[in-house]
Amino acid sequence: MNGMIGWFARNPVAANLLMVFIIASGAISAFSVNSEVFPEFSLDMVSIEVPYLGAAPEEVEEAVSIRIEEAIQGLDGIKQITSTASEGMGMVMVEIELGADARKVVDDIKSQVDAIDTFPVETEKPIIRELVARNQVVDVAVSGTADEFALKAVAEQVRDELSAVPGISQVEITSARPYEISIEVSEVALRRHSLTFDDVAETVRRSSFDMPGGSVRADSGEILLRTIGQAYRGVEYEELILLTRPDGTRLHLRDVATIVDGFAETDQSAWFNNEPTILLSVFRTGDQGALEIADLVHQYVDAKQASLPVGISASIWQDQSVVLSNRLSTLLRNGLTGFVLVFVLLALFLELRLAFWVSIGIPISFLGAIVLMPGLDVTVNVLSLFAFILVLGIVVDDAIIVGENIHTHMEQHDHGVHGAIEGTKEIATPVVFAVLTTVAAFTPLMFVPGILGKFFVVIPLIVIPCLLFSLVESLCILPAHLAHLKKRPPGPWRRFQLLFADGLKWFIQKVYQPSLELGLRLRYLTAALFLSTLIVTLGMVLGGWTKFQFFPPIEAPFMTASVTMPLGSPVALTEGSVAELQEGAERLRRELIQETGQDYFVHTFGSVGNQPMASREGPIRTPGNTGAAHLGEVTIELIPSQDRVYTSEALSNRWRELTGPIPEAVEINFNASAMSPGQDVDVMLMGNNIDELRSAANAVKNELRNYSGVYGLTDSFLEGKEEIKLGIRPAAEMLGLSLQDLGRQVRQAFYGEEAQRIQRGRDDIRVMVRYPADQRRSLGNLENMRIRTPTGGEVPFSQVAVVEPGRGFASIKRVDRNRAVNVTASVDGAVTSAADVNVDLEARLPVVLGRYPGVSWSFEGMQAEQAEGITGLRTGFSIALLAIFALL
Repeated sequence: MNGMIGWFARNPVAANLLMVFIIASGAISAFSVNSEVFPEFSLDMVSIEVPYLGAAPEEVEEAVSIRIEEAIQGLDGIKQITSTASEGMGMVMVEIELGADARKVVDDIKSQVDAIDTFPVETEKPIIRELVARNQVVDVAVSGTADEFALKAVAEQVRDELSAVPGISQVEITSARPYEISIEVSEVALRRHSLTFDDVAETVRRSSFDMPGGSVRADSGEILLRTIGQAYRGVEYEELILLTRPDGTRLHLRDVATIVDGFAETDQSAWFNNEPTILLSVFRTGDQGALEIADLVHQYVDAKQASLPVGISASIWQDQSVVLSNRLSTLLRNGLTGFVLVFVLLALFLELRLAFWVSIGIPISFLGAIVLMPGLDVTVNVLSLFAFILVLGIVVDDAIIVGENIHTHMEQHDHGVHGAIEGTKEIATPVVFAVLTTVAAFTPLMFVPGILGKFFVVIPLIVIPCLLFSLVESLCILPAHLAHLKKRPPGPWRRFQLLFADGLKWFIQKVYQPSLELGLRLRYLTAALFLSTLIVTLGMVLGGWTKFQFFPPIEAPFMTASVTMPLGSPVALTEGSVAELQEGAERLRRELIQETGQDYFVHTFGSVGNQPMASREGPIRTPGNTGAAHLGEVTIELIPSQDRVYTSEALSNRWRELTGPIPEAVEINFNASAMSPGQDVDVMLMGNNIDELRSAANAVKNELRNYSGVYGLTDSFLEGKEEIKLGIRPAAEMLGLSLQDLGRQVRQAFYGEEAQRIQRGRDDIRVMVRYPADQRRSLGNLENMRIRTPTGGEVPFSQVAVVEPGRGFASIKRVDRNRAVNVTASVDGAVTSAADVNVDLEARLPVVLGRYPGVSWSFEGMQAEQAEGITGLRTGFSIALLAIFALL
């Protein structure tokens, strides 16, 4: 190392070439590094989705979840299998073991699932994919007073035009009901014309289709043959011939049925600033930059406003790039401030030229790290910019030490190359180990497993290169520049410097040096003093004097309140609960205006039928929550944090207080954190006896009620909708009817028979045959139904069916082939910490759950991430220490 220092000091051209190479390469790389809000990465998880429309959770569990679990449970590379059976959807999540070949695991899973031939015929084809964290850049809210058809037509136009903008590839409509054509046939019409739902559906399939017919190879050339008859609109379906009578008259579909060319019957609606709205989400893909995409969307929306129909407007919503641009501005501002402060402070004690060359170490170190970013697969994102800001105060330390020591040698001995070399060599070893110990402090973050580890790894991949380039700059480049400093006669600036330099020398000679000498003479006392300080510090941490928070809340520009009503609740009840959340938000708004004179709210978005913001808290979206009448949500965009005196978390807590309890609600969540690893308290209970699981969950909730500061207690065991379980009477079997016949005809009448699925433009549209909407509103309609026998007769429903009322589950979660229930709660950080609650609860749970031998338990959510993260940090810290000792 000493030889390298001397060589560069004696060859300033080489040092300057190295500096220019780092600066030029960094500047070029800065324009080529991709930008994104949060890093996108593989989640090491595979999802398997199987739609089973109209099926209850228990049916989905039995027909889908269990069959998939049994098919894939023995495959190599699988760490955990988690399945969720909800109404109309079965989803199985497979977590891949660390180090396993994800591509091979996905292929193996696909082969096993495709081999299952016992799925019910009503299920759709399984959708198997490897999950990748994907974050939207910006949303566009198309809102106004127009009807739903006009609003969606404008939204589709905006989607198509945005997708056509160069630089934007992926735009999705996220909050609109899908199109559907419903052929509604009443029981009276069926009986009048002696028809069945099968007859109507089969007629649609036979009469509405396109088919290629090959070609005629004539002498004059080849002529293609095509059968054209596919209907695409409701009016075209009305003209289909249902049957032709012997007298030649024809019965059209319109004579028997009402064709509704509209939307699927989902209880889903959304509004933006109190106007009906449809959201479009714009995502970045490939090498696209988040900042560039956001600029393009802003330009498009500004230009589009003038051409939108009267009463419809387009607005920017959830522009995540603002967070990225703010963080970038902070980095540039702090970087410039740091450069100026270092230069000014060093100039007060050292030569101006020396202060300048030492300060240059900041941009050189940063540009060197930027050169390596593409090779390390790191983008410009919120976390990488945070890492640059974090290392800003560390990166120039070694240059300051080397520069000051060279200055001392030159002052005491001589200026020139020899002084620069000797000053650098003298301090090189401690500087190298000082940098390496800092590198060792950040290295453990590279060993954190799981999803959080994929976020945290960005920090050391920025900090460590910055530190290493700062070491190269201080030992190789800086001495060559300082070696040519000439001693100049004292001038006015030098006399001004002496005012500060003499004071520093006095402090060193009269305070620091005597204290150091005393500490060295009384080395055992000094060691004992610092050891006792360490013991006291550890005692304060372990004794709870110092609060520990694994993942503190991150300031967010949004706050969200979501409400979950009992499954099966009418949509009007959910709308009332969402209205209460909005009223609480308005109270908060008026209170803030009165207190601060400023409106903190920018935009308000509300939805009934889904919870879009809750589903975006993580990369894994909850299935089966679209069009669910029991779900609702309100999201508020706040003014920038620098313009308000309250944090988003404080405002969210106040919103919760002003809203008050909603008695009918099963669960209410207020969230104002930009990113969260999970619930503060999350205990997962597993077992096969559902009654025992229910009792164990209640016992855990009762225990959590004893902790102050714990609120929002709930569990995932929610009662489902009321059910009518059907059975077949013995008399029906004598008529040739089976349970399958009964179930299929009831499904056709009340859910519908999918006669066709057509592609109309970019939309995939189902064509359903069913009862009219007003004949599917009460149990009386079921009792009035006629069941058709194989011989063509019909009998009243009540004569062939056995009815058993009951209530099922909202959803059924299974982990590693066992049923599971999660008990969750939130913790008020002003009262206690989540870590303290979890530690104490962990000690109590063996006693609390001792009465339930068939139930096992584990911590999930934040506590699980914390335990996994700390284990990884310990591993990384041990490796870093071994590396340092090896260098010694």
